[in-house]
Amino acid sequence: MLVRFEDVGFRHADRPPVLDGFTLSVEAGEVLAIVGRSGVGKTTILKLVNRLLMPTSGTVVVEGRDTRQWDPIQLRRRIGYVIQDVGLFPHMTVEDNVAIVPRLEQWPAERRRARAHQLLELVGLPPDSYGSRYPHQLSGGQRQRVGVARALAVDPPVVLMDEPFGALDRQEFVRIQAELRTTVIIVTHDMAEACMLGRRLAVIDAGHLVVCDTPERVVKSTAPLIRQLIDSVSTIPSTNPTAS
Repeated sequence: MLVRFEDVGFRHADRPPVLDGFTLSVEAGEVLAIVGRSGVGKTTILKLVNRLLMPTSGTVVVEGRDTRQWDPIQLRRRIGYVIQDVGLFPHMTVEDNVAIVPRLEQWPAERRRARAHQLLELVGLPPDSYGSRYPHQLSGGQRQRVGVARALAVDPPVVLMDEPFGALDRQEFVRIQAELRTTVIIVTHDMAEACMLGRRLAVIDAGHLVVCDTPERVVKSTAPLIRQLIDSVSTIPSTNPTAS
């Protein structure tokens, strides 16, 4: 398993637990969609993977090592992270934004440039046209694509995506993941999105894992919470074609 949560708890001081007894494993190459209502602990799960947060109990394991044993900077540079508001550096060109982690990792300039160009082509932003632009010169969807390219820059073993599809085309994501076979953990409140993208769906409620199974099995569940999530969607789309 590439990522494991073993009986993980997390809480802020003097508040109810955000996660409680949370256990889940993520296999190499899969797309796991974590779905649940706002405030149930989805983003906390992502931040525990890249050590932006530390568990108050239990263990989070990445590539066979407890996150407590990782140098936090080294771990974060090995994990791609895509967030809804992108977070590009406004004073840097598109190419330099994509190449930021390779530069921090001291890749030679020509290797950084080649990797940035490769990834910009992959996300549909030809570097000759977009590499020298700045984030304010791009549309929201284009900025999101740059964010995805940046997250993939050092070929990370896992990419974390936090509600990323406000501006990013879901079909584009499916195509990119199918080509790269990168392990991806996505959090979303959108059941239709989760069914389309995930090989497995993990439904979270009140800090607990309700179920983790294939989309086909989850949508057949009779559990009241899952029925509420499903009934909020007018049509459950076809599931991720890369998930089989």
